[in-house]
Amino acid sequence: MKIGFIGLGNVGGKLAGSLLRNGFDLMVRDLDDALVQSFVDQGATTGASPKEIAENVDLIITCLPSPAACSKVMESEDGVIAGISKGKIWLEMSTTDEAEIVRLAKLLEAKGAMAMDCPVSGGCHRAATGNISIFAGGEREAFETVLPVLTKMGRRILHTGPIGSASFLKVLTNYLCSAHLAALSESFAVAKKAGMDMNTTYEAIRISSGNSFVHETESQLILNGSRDVNFTMDLVVKDVGLFDKLANLHNVPLEISPLILDIFKDGQKRYGSREFSTNIVKRLEDDCDIQILGKGFPAELLDDEAEEPGYEVKVRK
Repeated sequence: MKIGFIGLGNVGGKLAGSLLRNGFDLMVRDLDDALVQSFVDQGATTGASPKEIAENVDLIITCLPSPAACSKVMESEDGVIAGISKGKIWLEMSTTDEAEIVRLAKLLEAKGAMAMDCPVSGGCHRAATGNISIFAGGEREAFETVLPVLTKMGRRILHTGPIGSASFLKVLTNYLCSAHLAALSESFAVAKKAGMDMNTTYEAIRISSGNSFVHETESQLILNGSRDVNFTMDLVVKDVGLFDKLANLHNVPLEISPLILDIFKDGQKRYGSREFSTNIVKRLEDDCDIQILGKGFPAELLDDEAEEPGYEVKVRK
């Protein structure tokens, strides 16, 4: 199977790297010529446009920063839809709008192609080792066709149902991640002001009912001081905004989510859109004149799981 990969950013580049490392015939494209060249140097080919890539591969994967960027790549005159044909499959692997992915899927289906939304979850450090989790929404036929590819990019693969369902669940999980991060920031600030040792505080949370995936990963970056999580304030605002949009669509009166959105909008205003999301803790550091730091924590996250073939997660019946 020939694969085209468009979008070689923080997550996309690592997913594409897993495909290249596992011997797939890969054609890549990105606005950053240096990123493209780094893949070419490792054996990939490149296309002059998304259309050219779609014409020359069996499977087209996009991993782009926003629904608007995805729409441009798909629908422009030299976009993917212009070059796609019957029997080919498109996977969108970024966090995007459920309704937008359904709309684009219909345009592909009109040309005899299939579409799936396959967002990932688990952090860039797991994307780098092929151990990230992947949600996959779309027809079962398409899912089974691409499963051998997905298992080389991710460890745990969940077929979520029809097209759009994966994007819905990814937005939900990203909201939960943001809520955990905001709550941890408050917990650390109170502990610091009370004179608690931050290393002890970290371990107390880790071994207790207060633990979470976010604590075991992002809290370490907070306590190191690097805050280098490869995820930024603007992306949190985008994702929580998408979650709020879903809630409004389904007439669910949320209370916590609007507060989380306000917190990260304030962080974005104070420190910039491209500031690391983990530095949301800096709001409380500044307001309380404290530094929330520990000792011996890593400056970046590294995956300590060995790379192994992925598998489909079965839903309980």
